[in-house]
Parts: sequence; C-alpha cells; structure tokens
Amino acid sequence: MKSILDGRPALKREVDKVAEVAGYLWQKGWAERNGGNITVNITDLVDDEIRSMPAISEVRSIGVTLPHLKGAYFFCKGTNRRMRDLARWPMENGSVIRILDDCASYEIIADNPVAPTSELPSHLMVHDHKLEQGSPYRASLHTHPIELVAMSHIRKFLGTDVLTRLLWSMIPETKAFCPRGLGIIPYELPGSVKMAEETVSQLDDYDVVLWEKHGVFATDTDIMQAFDQVDVLNKSAQIYIAACNMGSEPEGMTDEQLSEMTRAFNLPK
Repeated sequence: MKSILDGRPALKREVDKVAEVAGYLWQKGWAERNGGNITVNITDLVDDEIRSMPAISEVRSIGVTLPHLKGAYFFCKGTNRRMRDLARWPMENGSVIRILDDCASYEIIADNPVAPTSELPSHLMVHDHKLEQGSPYRASLHTHPIELVAMSHIRKFLGTDVLTRLLWSMIPETKAFCPRGLGIIPYELPGSVKMAEETVSQLDDYDVVLWEKHGVFATDTDIMQAFDQVDVLNKSAQIYIAACNMGSEPEGMTDEQLSEMTRAFNLPK
C-alpha cells in the first residue's frame, strides 16, 4: 500500500522523529500501555497532492473552534495505541488529519483511519495558541516521566516556582536548557477543556507544564526538542531523589551560582 510518506523525504523525517521519540518514551518507562500523546503540525510539509487527498474517515468534531488552524495538517498518535508500537510502525499507529474550514472539525486523510489521541482538543488548543503568537513551535508531547510525576504527589513542591527553583539547582544544564522552568497545574480530569485552557496559559510563561498526579506537557520546534525539555527536567528530579535516597536533602546550587548561570548564558531572569 502506498504511504503518504513515499517520495516525501522531509515529511518522512518528521514522522521518523516521532517514531524515535516514541521509542525513547517506552524505554524510559514514561509510556505505559497506551499512555502519552504526540501531535506534530506538518502543514509546512504538505504539497498540492496531499491537499487534494480524499478523506478516509467521517468528519469529526474537535469540540472547540480554533481559528488559526484552518486548513492545517497534523500527524497524531492514535488513541489507545502504544508508544512502543508507534516507534515500530508509525503509520499504523498514527494518522495524518486535516482541519476543515470551519476550524471546529477534522478528517483523517492518511495512511489508515486511526482515530487521533483522545486528548486531541488539548493538543490542538496549544497549537492554535502558538500559531496566534507567531511561535515556531510545531510539536507537542504529553508523557508520564516517573520522577516528576512522583514529585507532584508531594504538596511542598507544588507552590509557585518551588519545583522550578529546585530542579534548576540540581545541575547547571537544567536552567541553561529549560530557562523558563516548569509550570504546575493542580489536578484536573484528563482531557478536560479546563486542563487544556490552563495548559495554554501556563505555556506562555514556562517551557514545560506538569499536570499534578498525571504527567507533563511540552512544546517545541520539533518533537525531539520537546522530548529534550522533559528529559532535562526529569534528570534533575532523578538527581534530587537519588540524593535523598542517600539519606540527605541535597543542598543544590546557591542563588549566587544560579545568577551566575543566568548572566553567563544570557538567560531570562
């Protein structure tokens, strides 16, 4: 069967990145069963032949109207599909969707009628907001990093910027690569519109958002960059927990040392 990726090396590279990241998520234990979601805006890689492709599904409602996504195309992980399977067979466990002119519905166009992630509205709301801002970010990732989720169960870490300050202090690279830190959203029903709205708002100020007792949401220019943001933050969480397991609260970098990092790398204050 002919694939939408055939003869389109740039598009194939983006889907291959999704497959690679999906494998990393599984290997790290961040994607149990069908846990986690990925969506990538591929509109810039779409040609006239793709635009003329017929739908292979019925028209489906997004549930919200997103005016900046008119005519946009996304590669999406399928609902109830495993990351480990997406890693091996991306076009059998994900699909390409087209947002229709009403900006409130979509249809699947390739390769198989695999329904997108159940959290598609949340992802698309973020993508719509990024386009409204003129942001170059085109990829979104939701996953369940063990140590960060564990820390979200401890009340003392949930105050504004408490966890950001702690994670920055564990290793210099954390502030360098995640200079805006980690936002936190109190527990909400997964997939709810309220959680999506909170995520959109928090991503204006933070690199990554932690959903209390659930997981994280990250965006970046491509899916590998989004993965890197989460990976860096979770490494800091691992260092913190490892030090605690040795019987002591780690002292972390001082405010003076963090300020030195901020100046040296010209980071946001």
